[in-house]
Formats: sequence, structure tokens, C-alpha cells
Amino acid sequence: MKVLLINGSPRHKGNTNVALEEIAQQLEKHGISSEIIWIGNKAVRGCIGCAKCRTNGNGLCVFDDDPCNTVIQKMKGCDALIIGSPVYYGQPTGQVLCLQQRMLFAGGSNFQGKPAAAVTVCRRGGATAAFQTLQMPFQMVNMPIVTSQYWNIAYGREEGQAAQDTEGMQTMRILANNMAWMLQKIHGIETTDTPEREPWAPMHFIR
Repeated sequence: MKVLLINGSPRHKGNTNVALEEIAQQLEKHGISSEIIWIGNKAVRGCIGCAKCRTNGNGLCVFDDDPCNTVIQKMKGCDALIIGSPVYYGQPTGQVLCLQQRMLFAGGSNFQGKPAAAVTVCRRGGATAAFQTLQMPFQMVNMPIVTSQYWNIAYGREEGQAAQDTEGMQTMRILANNMAWMLQKIHGIETTDTPEREPWAPMHFIR
């Protein structure tokens, strides 16, 4: 089994990547491989509603100059998807929104029925709004949504600071545990009746 993780941050090794790496390392403990794709810091086209992807016979977007078709092709060999993004004005990055909308519209058959989750990272606020925005499209293409102990949010401003958010990192690990459990159930692999859980380790930011 394999999970595809998308880093929607313009910063390759920023805090979004910290959160996704935490998930990937936890998935590995369950014997599940993963791949993190960084979509880069160049423009990603928005969908123009031309619907050529519905008639070209290959389920790919007509625009082939950004990561969209690469992700669609990779999902053929993956069993689940996680999209991560920093928070810009209470929203995911424009690049990741453009990517998500186009890849699900053009290549939806490669995504349907596969578990999905969203992850957002912020300095202070707006993470829940961005998190909800990323999750809504999954429901439009019949992707079961994987949860954690809390919304999948981590906090940090400077590069690497999210690793200091102990509750945020625990939330990522529990998300990975829940993803592994769901995949095992889907693939008929014997597992526990409930996903593995860690004792809650809350972190409060008022010192």
C-alpha cells in the first residue's frame, strides 16, 4: 500500500513539509510506503472549464505544463491521498487549490474510493477555514475522509518551527495511524478493532 502526500507550500522544506514528514514516518511503521510531492513555487494553472479532459480519452488535463497530470498519473498506483498547505489569508495556497480542482475534475476516476485527508499549517489563525476548504472537494469524488484526534493542524512560522508543536505532531501521527487502519480494513488485512491511539498530549500556547 502507498499513500501520496502533496506539499502545497512554495517552501520546499517549510512547516508543511515537517507535518507531512511526520505522517510519512508514522505510516512507515505500519508498513505503508509513501511519497511526498512538492508542487513547487511556480504557477499552477486554474481550471478553465473546457472539459477537454472528458473527451480526450486519457483522463488528463489539457494543460500539461505543471504538476497536475503528474499527480493524476501517480494516483493510479497509490491507495490514499493527503494534501498539505500553509495558510494564506485563511485559505490554502492558490497553487494547491488550482491543482486540487483540476486533478479531481480531470482524473477523478483515479481518486474515487481512496481515503483522503487534508493538513494545514499556520502561524496563528485561519487554519480551520483552510482545512475545511481542502477537505470539501474530497467529498465530491467519493473519497472517504480520514480523521485524527483534532483537526489536522500544526503551528509554526519560521522554517521547522512546527516540529515544536508537540500536539500538532501527535495529531499528524494519529492521522497516519487512522489512515493505516482504514487502508488495512479496505484491503482485508487483519488489524485491531480500533486504530492505534497515543495518550493525548495537549499543548497550550499561552505561557
